[in-house]
Amino acid sequence: MSARLRFNEKKATQAAAHLLRLRGGRMSYMKLIKLLYLADREALLRWGRPISTDRYVSMDRGPVLSRVLNLTADGDDPEGASIWSESISAPSNYEVELTGEAGNDELSEAEEALLDEIFKQHGHLTRWQLVKLTHQLPEWKDPQGSAIRISYRDILKAGGKSDLEIAAVDDELAELSETDLVLATH
Repeated sequence: MSARLRFNEKKATQAAAHLLRLRGGRMSYMKLIKLLYLADREALLRWGRPISTDRYVSMDRGPVLSRVLNLTADGDDPEGASIWSESISAPSNYEVELTGEAGNDELSEAEEALLDEIFKQHGHLTRWQLVKLTHQLPEWKDPQGSAIRISYRDILKAGGKSDLEIAAVDDELAELSETDLVLATH
């Protein structure tokens, strides 16, 4: 799959904040990243597009959203505060906390409902149970201490989509990517 959507930090932050609110405002950052991955994966399988538009990688503890992991671990960019850090704390004791209002204007009602559904299905699991669960996903490959890219194609194939369905999703994502690029430059 060649289409690569531009990362939408505001939307990823709003999705994370939504899950944090469901958990009372605080959660293990590993658990948060796993729940976001599961939501993105399900959105891609259902609708042919993810929620966060992040990149995915297989790591030792399962698949993760690459940029969200960096925002969580690295904090603010030296050039200025990130959208993420305005609403979500840096990790303390392996947990992050909702510290500001992220809003929800980037999320559709269907995306919010999917986040609710993912939380209802998996929010009761510990971070280690989520690691075990995500290790069972067919697109995850053991990176042996490194990181291996997971493409949209990998997820769609693992979700049982046909080559024809995958090609259709790829075409639609390529169009979205081009449109996003044009809008970003104007």
